[in-house]
Amino acid sequence: MNSADFAEIVAVTREFIRGKVVPAENLIEENDEVPDDIRQTAKDMGLYGFAIPEQYGGLGLSMEEEVQLVFELGYTTPALRSMFGTNNGIAGHVLLEGGTEEQKKEWLPKLASGELTASFALTETEAGSDPSTLTTSAERDGDTFVLNGSKRYITNAPIADVFMVFARTNPAAKATRGISTFLVPRDTAGLTVGPKDKKMGQLGAWTSEVFFDDARVDAPAMVGGEEGLDNGYATAMQCLAHGRAHMAACCVGLAGRLVDESVSYAQSRMQSGHPIASFQLIQGLIADSVTDHLAGKSLTLEVARAFDAGTDRKLGPSAAKYFCSEMVSRVADRAVQIHGGAGYMRGVAVERFYRDARLFRIFEGTSQIQQVIIARQALGSAANG
Repeated sequence: MNSADFAEIVAVTREFIRGKVVPAENLIEENDEVPDDIRQTAKDMGLYGFAIPEQYGGLGLSMEEEVQLVFELGYTTPALRSMFGTNNGIAGHVLLEGGTEEQKKEWLPKLASGELTASFALTETEAGSDPSTLTTSAERDGDTFVLNGSKRYITNAPIADVFMVFARTNPAAKATRGISTFLVPRDTAGLTVGPKDKKMGQLGAWTSEVFFDDARVDAPAMVGGEEGLDNGYATAMQCLAHGRAHMAACCVGLAGRLVDESVSYAQSRMQSGHPIASFQLIQGLIADSVTDHLAGKSLTLEVARAFDAGTDRKLGPSAAKYFCSEMVSRVADRAVQIHGGAGYMRGVAVERFYRDARLFRIFEGTSQIQQVIIARQALGSAANG
């Protein structure tokens, strides 16, 4: 994409976020739902397919372009990005990384347009940070596979039209092998979606459990066809690497919003006849948050460039996700502190973002998992003793 076209996409997105979504944040929080008109506008703008190649109906952004766009999307409630995050990210990338050309042509245009919403069904009760231990099974029965098991905390499951389901097809294989991925439509007999989870924050972004009770799919539903047999774990790791760079950018966007909220409040809040911005200890909090935000932004852009170049698609995304998710929590904490008692009140943006930010250190791999990945990449075989 040429620079002028991309600059226009970013400008239009910024106008949409700040002019239409930010004013609706309290409504989204109160109703635990993104309004239909905002959802439709996002579809019309192509936001459901910004990371999907143009040949399949998307905008075809590079990783560097994607993180710059997500800086803008992250400026508001995470529920907005979550609506189309799975289509562009971990669910859509299942097809981009492992799908056959026929599967890509059939499904990706529908994801890019927002006609369909996809979910990435990997996590289980006993298989979160280590998905290699998943127990959902897919047993071959002639020309079909029969799925049994359950998934937990699945983003967009309440509204998903199709699930990218990771299931064990070869119980005898090594833990990281013997796993395959299946395209399972929502109306598949034996598939049940549980009620929406009640979460601490990120209201409007829906998650729930998904259950499979002898859910039967045809063999062509296996992502990658026969070549996709037992390759699900590798596909998941490739999708998560992309997703981690994406989530780092989301954290940077939210940190930028928190800095703006902190600066604005410090400039207008009076204490002892002076704006609190004149107090050096408040200045110190602001300076730390500005520095954190800039550091996260620079790191994420550098990681995205390396991702595009193909020189680092593992350590860098983990480092960016680790730093930025921890960083935005620090910035959110300072924002509440700067606001004082007001920062603890519902209806104040920084209170809501304080709760929203906490999840970023958990999903797409916890901070502790990122530490392990980073250390093993840096230390090589010595990390294993």
